[in-house]
Amino acid sequence: MNRRSSISIYEPKTLSETMNDQQSYYETMYILRPDIAEDEVTNHIDKYNKLLEEFGGIILDSQMRGKRRLAYQIAKHREGIYVQLSHQGDGQHIFKIEKSMRLSEDVIRYMTVKQEGPLPTPRPSNKSASQSENKDIPDAKVETKEKQPAASADTSTSGKDDAETKENAES
Repeated sequence: MNRRSSISIYEPKTLSETMNDQQSYYETMYILRPDIAEDEVTNHIDKYNKLLEEFGGIILDSQMRGKRRLAYQIAKHREGIYVQLSHQGDGQHIFKIEKSMRLSEDVIRYMTVKQEGPLPTPRPSNKSASQSENKDIPDAKVETKEKQPAASADTSTSGKDDAETKENAES
């Protein structure tokens, strides 16, 4: 009897309980003109991040996705610089930030989507990631250089085998 009382029975969560575990947040993806300089792009990102905080939003993550080819031409542009902004708030801040994007000539397209689920984790900036990748690349080059002499030694022995087979074929 004591054994059974200590065992707990698994009870699945109800729909309302699972919905309470997940929080809602917003993702705004906007596209900047491709002819903007990189420092101006960072200025735009900072500007919209500050505006969002002023309007009562909380920035969860902000990423520059880089320059990409558009599926179709927008305002005579075939490419655009994509920026993704994840934020949380009451929903009133979205109208205000979208209005500032609509009035800007540098933003050629924007869209905000409400997301349900776990909050996104902030990712490291592109600059620090590219520096760590550059550190890994020389190691990879060293490994390939070490493997090349071994491969050339194998080809020299295979060359001897080829010479021996030719001699055997001639005799």
